[in-house]
Amino acid sequence: MSARPSASPLSLVDRWLDLCRIPAGDLLRDVIYRRLWSSILISSLGGQITMLSLPLTAALLLHASPTQMGWLTAMEIIPFVLFSLPGGVWLDRVRKLPVYIVGEVSLAVAVGSVPVAAWMGWLGMPWLYFVAFLLGTVYTVAGSAAQIVLTQVVKPDRLVEAHAKNSLASSGAEVAGPGVAGALIKLLGAPMALAVDALLLLSSALILRGVHVVEHLRRPRQAHFWRDLRTGVSFVCRHSLLLSLAVAVGGWQMCNQAAQVVQILFATRVLGLSAQSVGLSYIALGAGTVLASIFGHRISARLGPGPCLITGFGITGLGWLSLALAPANAWGVGAFGLALFAFGLGAVLIFINFLSLRQAVTPAPLLGRMTSTIRWLTLIPAGPGALLGGWLGEHVSLRAALLFSGVGALLLTLLAMRLNAIRSVRSLPTVADEHQMLGVETQPGGLNLHSANGN
Repeated sequence: MSARPSASPLSLVDRWLDLCRIPAGDLLRDVIYRRLWSSILISSLGGQITMLSLPLTAALLLHASPTQMGWLTAMEIIPFVLFSLPGGVWLDRVRKLPVYIVGEVSLAVAVGSVPVAAWMGWLGMPWLYFVAFLLGTVYTVAGSAAQIVLTQVVKPDRLVEAHAKNSLASSGAEVAGPGVAGALIKLLGAPMALAVDALLLLSSALILRGVHVVEHLRRPRQAHFWRDLRTGVSFVCRHSLLLSLAVAVGGWQMCNQAAQVVQILFATRVLGLSAQSVGLSYIALGAGTVLASIFGHRISARLGPGPCLITGFGITGLGWLSLALAPANAWGVGAFGLALFAFGLGAVLIFINFLSLRQAVTPAPLLGRMTSTIRWLTLIPAGPGALLGGWLGEHVSLRAALLFSGVGALLLTLLAMRLNAIRSVRSLPTVADEHQMLGVETQPGGLNLHSANGN
């Protein structure tokens, strides 16, 4: 009597999806997308550890001032300003998946250097500044590559759904991550907890190696760096929707960074929360992102991508404002959780629509340059926002920085409601005529089409 063959991992996953009542046409039924989604889940779990451990290392172990916290955030943003535009030109000439994988490994090395430095007795704010700069550099290039890889795996008409599911993976990590991070920080200390993130990032890179995409590269026969860079910037600046999105989300990033700089300081120094309590409070952020990730696609379909994005601005602004006005007692702790919940809910509504809109209207040969240009434009205000938040926190009060963020985001909501290019978008647009939008790059002899398989 022959033994029954064991079920393959693929069939086991399909059975699990059946038990979870996942519909036959759901994106998670796609093997390639599921690998990408799994990598995002694991990487996001590690990211939650870093998001808490790095600033807590600065605030509690190194006793950083608000201004130093501002510089720590700014050092992560500076690479976007320096490298986004040239990075976009380069990305449009290379395969994106290998860049994404190398980026995950590089992040693991960067965060893994912190516990090593602590063990060797070298750790100080200059080291954290350097690590933040490395993280920002990887996010600048590999982060853009990751966004483009999604468009190679998912059809354009399912981008909002895909971004919502990606956000759900991040949300799951945000629910479990803070509690895990808090326990690790209590058990190992904030610096040593980063070693766990390094291991998770390496696991994410291994999963990505199993993703297979077919990528068509358009390589100019006579490459001209500055011409190609100008083409990408010009495309964004001439496109009313892309330019409006860049202005609106750039303003929101200024408010966001000002709040992020002082948020943990406010929790530990005004509300008196311990590192573990801060970690547990961040579960509220995960709850907000889970809620928005589950219903965000439906909300976007009901309101339209533009109005849904604007709604996200208002929700985050109300959260920051409520925290700025909260008393330093148990009610204040509740307000801290509420602000985190509002941020998770609002940020997901912003970004699933922001990413989908900009990818939907961009021809494939320009995705790298569009992504880098948009990220450059939206993060230029982020650095000053972080420095302003740190300055307000140190020279006025921590509440003043939160008040600036809350009022600023609400004013931005009113402004965005007046921008017809965003407010009027009720469905996902499509790419206009590619040859007209690419201009000089599509002249006869201007491009040579190559096909490559991404592994």
